[in-house]
Amino acid sequence: MLVSKPKFQKSTIITQLCGMVFVGKRGVLLMNIGTPDEATVGSVRKYLREFLLDPDVIDIPAVLRHLLVRGVILRVRPRNIAPRYASIWMDGDSPLRVYTNRMAEKLQLELGDVECEVGMRYGNPSIESALRSLKSKGVEELLLAPLFPHHAQATTESSMKEAFRQLRKIGWSPDLFELGHFEEESEFIMPLVSSIKPHLTERSHLLFSFHGLPISHVKRTDKTGSHCQKVEGCCAQRTEANSMCYAHHCSMTARAVIEELGLPDEAWSISYQSRLGPAKWLKPSTLSVVEDLAKKDLDVVVVSPAFLADGLETLEELDIEVREHYISHGGGQFSVIKCLNDNPDWILGLSKLVEKRFSSVPN
Repeated sequence: MLVSKPKFQKSTIITQLCGMVFVGKRGVLLMNIGTPDEATVGSVRKYLREFLLDPDVIDIPAVLRHLLVRGVILRVRPRNIAPRYASIWMDGDSPLRVYTNRMAEKLQLELGDVECEVGMRYGNPSIESALRSLKSKGVEELLLAPLFPHHAQATTESSMKEAFRQLRKIGWSPDLFELGHFEEESEFIMPLVSSIKPHLTERSHLLFSFHGLPISHVKRTDKTGSHCQKVEGCCAQRTEANSMCYAHHCSMTARAVIEELGLPDEAWSISYQSRLGPAKWLKPSTLSVVEDLAKKDLDVVVVSPAFLADGLETLEELDIEVREHYISHGGGQFSVIKCLNDNPDWILGLSKLVEKRFSSVPN
């Protein structure tokens, strides 16, 4: 599914005068998924309401979605999740917001005369507020940068749609560039490899735990209708049919990292976490994989490349819940690698990705 783009009258941002080329001021909108404002039941409920009522997240008929979210999930889940957020709160704020803001601040320092703002798809700071700030600073060339290495309807597409909606709302038409997915690009892979290496020994088993998605989401990206979930090893193959497939992108990230690390096939595996609701989701689940790994005398090292900033899914779900599940099934050593966050290698890599995208033709 492609994101429909708004019809803007393009502003002229490159002017040739006396043989010289002048480029308009540049800005980057870094978009992340979002987080509650506070670790309280009320704040979590408000956040989940906005998040789960998005048809790109739970893509069932609107009536059923509202019944499920308002009638079931919002009655129970906020009370269960609020204490989990409280257990990881840092510097009086959500870790995901803290790290994403740090990423933006350090990226701006690295890029120099480029304005960088954070906009959360759900919650604060909003995409609208970030766009208004960039507009007020005189930005004429704008890079829309969802912080998701792997393309998915529920993350990248939803964020881009919201950015386009807000651009129309505020009546702003800068020249637009897109970061897009970057699952195999060296600017992402090499900082990721560097973050993993110090944690590995001869006894290590490296587990790539990606955020899960409903099967319906990944099947929708197969325009041929004959590849996804129908061809053996479909995610590991590189074809036009899965060029925008989240699971394929995840597989390519894992393969690129493994090639750099030189690990044999038996020393690593892929799983998917954070399942929600009764729909069929990508498999295998992280919980089932760690149960199997607990039976082996290995040190499990978990990395979560779908997340660029640490949050609930890494600091609480992986490092507390999954760890406890692993140990309860007889497992021993278990470690979770921090996300890239504001790691200097990643900030440099991200700055190169940004510069590369700005060198392309604007949309």
